[in-house]
Amino acid sequence: MDTEQQVAKHYSHGALENAILDALKASGTKIDRLATSDLAGVDEFHLGWRAATVEIAKDLGLSSAMHVLDVGSGIGGPARHFAEAHGAQVTGIDLTDEFVQVANALTRRCGLADRAHFQQASALALPFKDGTFDAATMIHVGMNIEDKAKVFSEVARVLRPKAHFAVYDVMRTAKGDIPYPMPWAATAATSFVRTPDDYRDMLVGAGFKIEGEVSRRDLALKLWEEMRRKIAEQGPPKLGLHVLMGEAAKPRLANVISTLERGIIAPIEMVART
Repeated sequence: MDTEQQVAKHYSHGALENAILDALKASGTKIDRLATSDLAGVDEFHLGWRAATVEIAKDLGLSSAMHVLDVGSGIGGPARHFAEAHGAQVTGIDLTDEFVQVANALTRRCGLADRAHFQQASALALPFKDGTFDAATMIHVGMNIEDKAKVFSEVARVLRPKAHFAVYDVMRTAKGDIPYPMPWAATAATSFVRTPDDYRDMLVGAGFKIEGEVSRRDLALKLWEEMRRKIAEQGPPKLGLHVLMGEAAKPRLANVISTLERGIIAPIEMVART
């Protein structure tokens, strides 16, 4: 089994759409027509959650005139936000076929299928013509990809001139062990966490000019503490990342937060331009 197959297997659930719909029904939500806010507990599978997605969209200057590529789109949370809040046309690709199927199904239930579409594909070989997109995002995906330089080259190829690319990944910011399991990998075999310097070098090597960089470590820790406090007061939500990750959610989240607190990793956004 190659790395991409291992990554897809790591994220596969088996009955994810039903699990999400069951959790929504248990919380009293009508599932025939969903609002994107109904899915907020599960469809932002990255540190900083919806708040980080909102900032990424602002940094890219998204508008209804733009066609956006979301590399590693998961079950579609960021893409649906880009489509709903900014009117953008969004194409998402993901290795995990189940994520793609669920992303399209949830997008239909949100009434956004005319603006956001998802397909199974590898970031190492994007199935699009040169110069197809006006902007691109890659949100907490690079940790599963060893050859990031190839991905960045592929994204540069499918972007139009002077288009922007937002990379938002967990990056190594200090020495120290990274414990497993993590949300993105059960073992180090499919985990490729790199430093911001590495990312900058590879983006520039692919022809990008870096225009901005920000760490969202403090935001992620602040929001995590708020979630912990809310759970302590009100109990766990019906719909949360535990639905996405199953029984593995608790140790994975504990490991990523403890490593974040120790300053070994941080979620960092870089905005680059072709």
